[in-house]
Amino acid sequence: MLRITDARTGELVDAAPARRGLTRVEAHPRGLDPTGLRVLLAADLLVRALELGGTPVWALLAAERQNAELRAAADALGIRPFEDDEGAAGLGEAQVLHVVDERGAGPDGVRVAVAPVIWSAPGAPDEADQAALRLALLTHPRSAPVVIDADALARAGDTLARWRSAVADWARGPSRPVPDEVRAELRAAWEEDLDTAGVLGALRAVESDPELADGARFETYAYADRLLGLDLARDLGHPA
Repeated sequence: MLRITDARTGELVDAAPARRGLTRVEAHPRGLDPTGLRVLLAADLLVRALELGGTPVWALLAAERQNAELRAAADALGIRPFEDDEGAAGLGEAQVLHVVDERGAGPDGVRVAVAPVIWSAPGAPDEADQAALRLALLTHPRSAPVVIDADALARAGDTLARWRSAVADWARGPSRPVPDEVRAELRAAWEEDLDTAGVLGALRAVESDPELADGARFETYAYADRLLGLDLARDLGHPA
């Protein structure tokens, strides 16, 4: 079961306390800036993790301004669409999770706080490779401030290109199931406060494990990508 840190208390709480009960995830970006994008990304990850656990989710954008711009930026970053917060009350949700910028005042209820992003890369965030930006953000715990500079984006871009090429290559072999111990490691990471750094570490171990069949590597990366949203299978079918 997914457990998430409530910023009000610093304690881990069940993200979906009622089995199969509807959970509402509200993203509260303070503006269209790198930290606001991180808020949207954290909400997207939360929705994906809950759905992987079988919980029905309603994802809402609760922004005071720049709604259209925020939606366009979220789409570019591979974030699935949010609904508006109009008429959100009264649906009998078992839980409401508010994803917020830690520097701003948050609404009542469970708050999932996101630390600031310091942008030091050339150009604006929307001029960067958005998939590389997503991976660069996923590399750090959301509670830790992160600096995104040209080197961070280049490292993420190199990793992404290598993994997409490898996934396309592994797909050519016979399919094999995700090893039970690897599946358990992945789920333990993302169900413990959305530890995406732990998920990425598990993928790196799978990449270099000489004992694993290529088909198992492929299925592992495809499975983890349901959470990460990095389009790791993008190059399937392309010429080697």
